[in-house]
Parts: sequence; C-alpha cells; structure tokens
Amino acid sequence: MSRTAHELDHRIVGDDMQCVEITLDPMETVIAEAGTMMMMDEGIEMKTIFGSGDGKEQGFLDKLWGAGKRVLTGESLFMTTYTNMSSVRRTVWFAAAYPGKIMPLDLLDYQGRLICQKDSFLAAAKGVSIGIAFQKRLGAGLFGGEGFIMQKLEGDGQVYIHAGGTTVQRELAPGEMLRVDTGCLVAMTQTVDYDIQFVGGIKNTLFGGEGLFFAQLRGPGHVWIQSLPFSRLADNIIAAAPRAGGRGKEEGSILGGLGRLLDGDN
Repeated sequence: MSRTAHELDHRIVGDDMQCVEITLDPMETVIAEAGTMMMMDEGIEMKTIFGSGDGKEQGFLDKLWGAGKRVLTGESLFMTTYTNMSSVRRTVWFAAAYPGKIMPLDLLDYQGRLICQKDSFLAAAKGVSIGIAFQKRLGAGLFGGEGFIMQKLEGDGQVYIHAGGTTVQRELAPGEMLRVDTGCLVAMTQTVDYDIQFVGGIKNTLFGGEGLFFAQLRGPGHVWIQSLPFSRLADNIIAAAPRAGGRGKEEGSILGGLGRLLDGDN
C-alpha cells in the first residue's frame, strides 16, 4: 500500500528519559504537540498550525472544529509543524515531560487508526490526522477520569507515542477482557471495546486507593499499558512536597512529630 503521509526516519535515544531523533528529507514535515521540541538543525522551519494537523486543505470552520476537538481532550489549541526547508537532510529532536518510553508505531500496521490516551501523543508524520474518539457508552463519558475522551490517530504514517514508566503490551483474543486503571491505558487498536466500570463495595470505594472506576477492555485487539501515568506521578510529587512552613509528608507521623520536638521546633 502506498503512503500519502510523509515517511520519517527516526532514532530513539536514551533509556528511562528518552527522546526521539527524526531526520527529515528536504521539504519533509513532522507535526508535534506544542512544547515537545528539544532541539533542531538549521534549515528547519517551525510553524504553528490551527486544526487537526493532517495537512489537508480545510476551511476556517473545519480548522476551528479540529482545534476545538483537541481542546476537549485537554491539549493545546494549536500544533506545531517542522519542515526541512534546506536542500540536505536535517534533524529535529522531541522529548516527553516525564520518565518513560517513546514508541514509534506505523498506522499501516493497525488498519490506519489508533486510539490513545490524551497526553501520550508526541509527534507524527505530516498527513496523520489527530482528533478525538468519543466513547459510545454514557458511563465512559461521565466517569472515565483520564481516559474518558481518547485521542484518535488516523492515516498511513508514523506516529510517536510516549508511555510513562514501563510499557506492557497485551494482545486480547476475541471476547477476552482486561481491567485497567484508567490512567494506565496508553493506547489500543480500534477493534478493542472500551468501557468504564465502577469498582464497587464501600470498603473499595473509601479505602482502596485505586480510584472509583477502571477501564474494561474487551478483545479482539492490541493494548498498550503504562506503569506510571503522569497523573499518578504528579499526585505523588504533590503529596511528598513540603507544605506551608516547610513540613512534608511526615507531618502526621509519630517520628516526624517527635523529631521536631527534639529539634526544638515545638
């Protein structure tokens, strides 16, 4: 099958804090989320665009609708394109904002469409459309947390997705079901049936510490799961950060109080 999207050459650099090096031929373009660019060679033109990012000719209302759909996922209203305007190959680097792995995925391998978490998309070849995938069920729309509105990547080009921590992949057989914390779901193929399920039980609700809902995924299809969602990382950082007066998470511990007493803080 011939491609309509630009063909990108890439190299993943690093281990736990990865970046992706994308080499562009003359007049080749990569689109990316605002704020993900790390560095770029001379001769690459950076341009802010308004819309879905697929490079197709669109009227103002179509562009407004494409941008509005991105706002619903919590992403920036704009995207950025990087085009090699020189006569030789040039390179641009992109990086995510937190530890994890960058996965290069070819949409041709997944029937031209992937559904991914709203903050996992990093970059893609020009020609890939970035939109939203509304879930059919009301429960998914109301209670999905991080995953209630997913991004839809469509086209025949290369995409680059970032997953926090360690990535686990599962191939689900027809009818096989997997329950996942909503924030841990990174991406899935379009054949996977997705819904939100209530954890249930008063003790689970009050003391479980895992949230009230989880994602229920039913095969067939392929899913990507991350061990460290950004929301969980942020919550842990906030919980461990010093409070007003310079006191941290040990505030309520016996050792913390005794230590401050011995130090003369009380």
